[in-house]
Amino acid sequence: MLLGLLCALGSAICFGTASVFQAVAARRAASADDSAGVDPRLLVRALRQWWYVLGLGLDGAGFALELVALRSVPIYAVGAALAASLAVTAVVASWLLKTSLGKAEWGAVGTVCLGLGLLAAASGAEGHSSGGPELRWGVLGAAVLVLLAGLAAGRLPKRVRAAALGLGAGLGFGVVTVAVRLVPDFAIGDMATNPATYAVLVGGASAFLLLTTALQRGSVTVATAGMVIGETIGPALVGVLALGDRTREGLGGLAIAGYALAVLGALALARFGEGGAEPAADPSAPKVTADR
Repeated sequence: MLLGLLCALGSAICFGTASVFQAVAARRAASADDSAGVDPRLLVRALRQWWYVLGLGLDGAGFALELVALRSVPIYAVGAALAASLAVTAVVASWLLKTSLGKAEWGAVGTVCLGLGLLAAASGAEGHSSGGPELRWGVLGAAVLVLLAGLAAGRLPKRVRAAALGLGAGLGFGVVTVAVRLVPDFAIGDMATNPATYAVLVGGASAFLLLTTALQRGSVTVATAGMVIGETIGPALVGVLALGDRTREGLGGLAIAGYALAVLGALALARFGEGGAEPAADPSAPKVTADR
């Protein structure tokens, strides 16, 4: 249990730090010729930025830690830790990009930490269910739907586009979180025939594409809030209702309170994205946002 919680926090640190780099790269990769919709070429251009590549490396390390965490702690605990990556993003941005955290932001960081502490104290062991065939095919179908809905969301009016893209990205990351639990072992033969394996690939690729688009084309605050909601609530419910995740005896209320504090603190930090400053060493660098 302790190792899993530490890995979940390590994953949040990796994802939160990567967000600072990827937000910068996404804005630098913007082009005047971009269409209004979700354009894979934006992701290709972002991959040419060393900031983005470094961020992907941290994302890879974070995903490996997330895999370990999901093998020993409930999905709701991992999800809350991943939402807390916004706190990491805010702190790293304040140090690396010389931005300023006000009292409200520091209060939100403290709220996230308090929530995670309560959740850690109340978390029980993960459920032992690895899901049935229906659930495994279901997460693959959900991953495809996230991609199709995200492509449609890119054509929505500007006032709702960022929220829709952010929510789509969060749902994609949520699909990945659930699908990892549905892969009972990593034998190549078993993985190749497990629909959940392909849900990880489709959901992850869709989430990165939608998030990169949201960062470049819409309100970063709204997009980030949508992402936090999408990647936390759904997976937590699936873990409790379908996979047997539970809290320690008599501490269900404490777990709910901790989960709520962590997510609400993360949502409060989403507004920090609009106030990020530019790096002192590179005046042309764009503003940074708090995201995954």
